[in-house]
Amino acid sequence: MRILIMGGTRFVGYHFARAALAAGHDVTVLHRGRSGAHLLPDATHLIADRDADLSVLRGHAWDATVDVSAYFPRQIRQLAAALDPGAAGRYLLVSSMAVYDTPAAPGFTEHSPLLPADGPEAEAITAASYGVLKAQCEREARESFGPDVLLVRPTYVIGPEDYTHRFDHWVQRLARGGEVLAPGRPDTPIQVVDARDLADWMLGLLTQGASGAFHAATPPPFVMGDLLGAVAAAVAPPGTTLTWVDDDFLREAGVQDQALPLWSTDPRIRATGTADPSAALATGLKLRPVADSARDILPFDPLPQALTPEREAELLTAWHRR
Repeated sequence: MRILIMGGTRFVGYHFARAALAAGHDVTVLHRGRSGAHLLPDATHLIADRDADLSVLRGHAWDATVDVSAYFPRQIRQLAAALDPGAAGRYLLVSSMAVYDTPAAPGFTEHSPLLPADGPEAEAITAASYGVLKAQCEREARESFGPDVLLVRPTYVIGPEDYTHRFDHWVQRLARGGEVLAPGRPDTPIQVVDARDLADWMLGLLTQGASGAFHAATPPPFVMGDLLGAVAAAVAPPGTTLTWVDDDFLREAGVQDQALPLWSTDPRIRATGTADPSAALATGLKLRPVADSARDILPFDPLPQALTPEREAELLTAWHRR
């Protein structure tokens, strides 16, 4: 196939481009040239800002377009307007679990109610606007590229090249060992997918000619205890222990979500941690063990620590004294 990737030099887009090139496909990556311009030498690189001028796409046609960088519905409208009729081929949008309204019942499917998409389009991405914007992007994808679009809704994406470093934080912290502050409860639902598994599966969807919406997530039940336990088994030195510290205690101590990545007390976020990935698994999604994802991040460059070792020790001491 001839595949256009909107993005392609960072994380999910990068792993998808590598998978497509390894499988012998003709890959074009459109990006701004600000990061990863030296990567993927076997791909065709088109340098453009999707928020400005996409005229570089004129006169080209692809069998599939994979959009990993659409966060606003206007970006999808502008892409459709810039392409010649039919030039996109099958369109795949990387969306998010954040599109769902709450409360979502455990084991919810792709047919569960979405957030309202008919309101005004936000001009900035915030915790409050992100899910609505992604729901609006999905609606725009169908309107711009037809009913046969592919909508991929991943949960937390982990693995090498992750610029968010959410999972990486726990790999590094557990690799240091000692007593580790684990936030909340070990039975809090969470789901993850390795970017490389996501990429391989998305390529398979395109080669199958699939359409519709799909979850990309660890099959439930999967919880924070499973996640941190798997990382610890892979990278932690002997004697490492996890101490689970109550949500309310952490909030009262002024600890913010960003200090302990993948932890949130937001009921909307927690409600989307039990998605049913049966449809994706039936179409070929294969998930590597979380421990393998953790090992593949080693060795690493140390990350800035929102929760310093000194602050973590203070919180643990206070927790034990309560």
